[in-house]
Amino acid sequence: MACTTILVGKDVSYDGSTIIARNEDSANGEFNPKRFLIVKPSEQPRHYRSVISHVELDLPDDPLQYSAVPNADAKEGIWGEAGVNEANVAMSATETLTTNERVRGADPMVELTAAKGAAGELGYEPEVPGGIGEEDFLTIVLPYVTTAREGVARLGSLLEQYGTYEMNGVAFSDASEIWWLETVGGHHWIAKRVPDEAYVTMPNQLGIDEFDLDDALGDQEDHMCSADLAEFIEANHLDLSVESTTPFNPRDAFGSHSDSDHVYNTPRAWFMQRFLNPYDEVWDGPDADHSPQSDDIPWARQPDRKITIEDVKYVLSSHYQGTPYDPYGKLGDEHTRHMYRTIGINRQSQLAVIQIRPYQPQANRAIQWMAYGSNPFNALVPFYANVDTTPDYLADTTTRVTSENFYWENRIIAALCNSAFAETSNAIERYQEKIGGIGHRMVTVTDEQVARLDGVAADSAADESYEADAETAESDDIDVTDDISNDIQPMEPGEIPTAIRNSEAREILAAANQAMAGQLKAQTDELLDAVLYTTSMKMSNGFNRSDN
Repeated sequence: MACTTILVGKDVSYDGSTIIARNEDSANGEFNPKRFLIVKPSEQPRHYRSVISHVELDLPDDPLQYSAVPNADAKEGIWGEAGVNEANVAMSATETLTTNERVRGADPMVELTAAKGAAGELGYEPEVPGGIGEEDFLTIVLPYVTTAREGVARLGSLLEQYGTYEMNGVAFSDASEIWWLETVGGHHWIAKRVPDEAYVTMPNQLGIDEFDLDDALGDQEDHMCSADLAEFIEANHLDLSVESTTPFNPRDAFGSHSDSDHVYNTPRAWFMQRFLNPYDEVWDGPDADHSPQSDDIPWARQPDRKITIEDVKYVLSSHYQGTPYDPYGKLGDEHTRHMYRTIGINRQSQLAVIQIRPYQPQANRAIQWMAYGSNPFNALVPFYANVDTTPDYLADTTTRVTSENFYWENRIIAALCNSAFAETSNAIERYQEKIGGIGHRMVTVTDEQVARLDGVAADSAADESYEADAETAESDDIDVTDDISNDIQPMEPGEIPTAIRNSEAREILAAANQAMAGQLKAQTDELLDAVLYTTSMKMSNGFNRSDN
């Protein structure tokens, strides 16, 4: 799948959180409606079979509850994509990566081989299942890990055992760490800890550009890999370093530098880093340090300032604003405006921005910010992940077009606004800012409500604000302003709270999510009304004389 990822280390995020975020983009000519769900332990399969590759495996009997963003149409499998489990471990899977012929020849992809003939006939050859892939990763890994490192280790073990039919980039995070795993051929993999003081940009291209094999095969402080990686590299002559003292570069060894990369991939990394590090180097013109077609754009770098949720949304919605490459802009010409693949593209399925906040107790530590549809025209909305259910507006996505769920309403709005970008941009901007403001306020007020579980008095003005939000959203089933005295203490990352399931804290968080969804639907309905009017007035068959 064509996707874009950004990872933000805790020392450079605005509040000390770890943040992992990824656009899930469907293949060209396809649209995949998405749902935001909670998968309970009773709903988790104990025996799993992939729809695409037909691989089968038994799963452990003690899964954790977790959030997921599966396809609304399950004909090609689950495709859980992004979620957080009860231990507050987050996972995003997967960024499809590029590779080269040397790697494919050394460790071929594990693809499904269809049966030939019929059983009992002469020459019959039975089906040979393929490996695991994007369809499967979240479901078979996230419910069984309590730290980001455990996530890397479990997925790595499964890749070594079953193989994969595609190149993958997978993010794991907890309150302390972010890890990034990249597959290398059919069975090999590498993983690197994202530096706390850096962010990472990933645009569908194998990205890690420096790797310590001694650490990965030894202490594993910041690196991990498949057990035989050193032998694999040496036997297949994959290390392209000229000097023996040069750090090993996986991007050179395992990745690609094709002409299509320079159109489809590298421009996205260029724009994201241009925005987050505007003063570090020259980004434009003939003397630029890095251009949209540079092969050496760093995998990780320290930003010029701390990164906010809004910054993450902005770069993952980019259409190269302020450059000659903006398809909606006035700079450049018709050739340059369509030269590069934008980050915010028409076939976006969903964006998940997962924030793990170390300063909050385990109950409300994780927030999964969600957006559906084409990012330049949608809004990013916060939802607590440690709940037992998600709002229908995001969960009950249908395969038919309707304005009654968030996915299709956003896609309708984007299609309308595309043809009248300038005329509708103010309405889109106001909508995004308003939803963002409501979302941040919801988080603040809900955190105060949960703090009551530790005996901390919530501000009365915050109570009034939350009651107003809940009333607007028609979510009065649970009175989230009740004074609750049940204690929930902050816990270390990876510790599973015994009192989380079915607790009053979860009721508070679920009510907050429902209130947020109610506000979201009201504002999205208003936006649809506004942009439909604007674009209707611009129809070619309009006329300025009327009969009344």
